[in-house]
Amino acid sequence: MQPFRPEVSARLAQLAPPLLSQLDEMTSRMISILERTEGAYTEQGPVVRAELFESSRANLERAVRTLMGDSDDGGRAALAAAREVGSRRAIQGVPLETVLRAYRLGGQVTWEALRATARAAEAPGDSDVLLEVAGSVWHVNDVQCAALAEAYRTEERRLAGIDDQARQQVLDGLLGGRGGDPVFVRTASELLALPLDGRLVCAVAPPDESGGPNLADPGARLLKRGVRSVWGWRSGAQVGVVALGTRQVGDVLTWLTEFAGGPVGVSAVVDGASAVASAWRLADTAARTLPAGRARVVTIDDRLPEALLSSSPEITRRLVEQSLGRLLDLPADERDVLLDTLTAVLAADGSPTRAADQLYCHRNTVMHRLRRIEQVTGRSVADPRSRLLWQLALLAADHRR
Repeated sequence: MQPFRPEVSARLAQLAPPLLSQLDEMTSRMISILERTEGAYTEQGPVVRAELFESSRANLERAVRTLMGDSDDGGRAALAAAREVGSRRAIQGVPLETVLRAYRLGGQVTWEALRATARAAEAPGDSDVLLEVAGSVWHVNDVQCAALAEAYRTEERRLAGIDDQARQQVLDGLLGGRGGDPVFVRTASELLALPLDGRLVCAVAPPDESGGPNLADPGARLLKRGVRSVWGWRSGAQVGVVALGTRQVGDVLTWLTEFAGGPVGVSAVVDGASAVASAWRLADTAARTLPAGRARVVTIDDRLPEALLSSSPEITRRLVEQSLGRLLDLPADERDVLLDTLTAVLAADGSPTRAADQLYCHRNTVMHRLRRIEQVTGRSVADPRSRLLWQLALLAADHRR
């Protein structure tokens, strides 16, 4: 900021300090305006909004201290902060025009707060002081916006230069076990602007019936919520590595559910890139337990019994044969009624009364069907092991409600 005349600097040293106690209020007013007028910020998640508050408050404080004459670095710190914000907003996918309007709004809020303080003081000559300060404030704001825009475009060009092949190579490396190589991880993290040293999850989405992706542009959709990720293909399925940061995995599950066109499996949360290969295998297993064509997002923890069954097809087939036996060979109408009854009884912890309520029939009807099930399968509903085998067999036969 250009130096003021001595009398102006002296007056600013009196008018500006009270603004330090108003920084939270000034920041809240600024954020409120942004959330009303800039959709790109309302689409961001709570982590990005919290970071927006902190960075905006820091910028306002720098502006106030500059007015007070506390800054002796020629504005270099403010320019560095503007460049850092520009790079970060490019990574977050916030449009440049939106970022620039936010920065200019910061100058406006600072100016209005200073003017309100001067009006409250009602000192003669303050109008001339404000007039001189206004030109300087807006000049500095323009310089900072130019630095911000330059950094934004530089980062944007860097990100755009990362083609799909480069992303796929990085993803293949992570899924192939190179997450334990510090050099590879550092290079991948810098290339993709993706933090790989924190909490991560892997997602797998088998293709739709035409062989196309069942998740439409997941990287961009998650980025709008402030979540960075890298997506590609592996073993014929879409695969993504998502950096959670401080978010809950439930948030990501909710967002994936919103635009999933088919089954999606998600791993447990892992810590760091070294565990990504394992996370991918778990997510892939979870996805394979779901029927094709059905839009549903599950974690591996939601599907542990099904995952165990899917890991050994031979044993699973034998389990179904030995547990349900000739029941599956009955005529379709009788078979489906008995399977529904068995499912209801198992869900009711073996209680025919509660199963009858679920099936909307008399308890005696359930008892009659149970005797038929026991006769056909050669097993007893009173036997805990038989109930366990039936439950697993029903899961394997995909007779689930």
